[in-house]
Amino acid sequence: MPSIDVCFSPELLHLYELKGKAVVAVDILRATSTMVAAFAHGATDIIPVMKLEECQAYAGKGCLIAAERDGVKAEGFDLGNSPFAYMNGNVQGRTIAITTTNGTRAIHLSMDADEIIVGSFLNLQAVADHLKELQLDVLVVCAGWKGKFNLEDTLYAGALTERLQGDFTFENDATLASLYLYQTAKNDLAGFLRQSSHVRRLENLEIHKDVEFCLLHDQYNVLPVWKNDRLVDLGVGQLKS
Repeated sequence: MPSIDVCFSPELLHLYELKGKAVVAVDILRATSTMVAAFAHGATDIIPVMKLEECQAYAGKGCLIAAERDGVKAEGFDLGNSPFAYMNGNVQGRTIAITTTNGTRAIHLSMDADEIIVGSFLNLQAVADHLKELQLDVLVVCAGWKGKFNLEDTLYAGALTERLQGDFTFENDATLASLYLYQTAKNDLAGFLRQSSHVRRLENLEIHKDVEFCLLHDQYNVLPVWKNDRLVDLGVGQLKS
């Protein structure tokens, strides 16, 4: 039976063997939630990059460019990191190059894995179903905040663990801790997270609706997976009916 483990920060990835495993990269507030929303609203593929300058260069290749730093859209880019900015038809049929403070870094640091999947509450069941089919050991890589632990990504790890229990073993205490935390919080995730550092950071930027949206479960049948040099959607790529 395959296992599921949780890495609370990309800074801890050196402690884990990635080869032969499936990584679920997660940055709930908001990078991976935004990527899932972009695919659901017609994006063809997404190229996560580490640096602003690298992202800007993709504008000359016909891509939409998106960037966020410290929760704010970077100047000179088409899009920021709010999922709602990707819902007005502007990403239909387009390639998006994106860089964010935490999420794109978590993806790039996971490149030794056999498969990298982008996870969010919005596509939770699609990710769980895919992992059951893969039958690889799973490592959930929480993007955290600038290398530090955060609550929202850990809650997602617990939610995914809950969906996989019975089919996957629990490798370490991090998995159990994530599961117990989620089971404590799941009836009111927004309330539980209200005092968390990143939610307070975003609410200071008046992004309340983004936070609420990113905590919704199973909104999309979307499965972003790393193929070659970019993310593509292996799911149906549609809003859930």
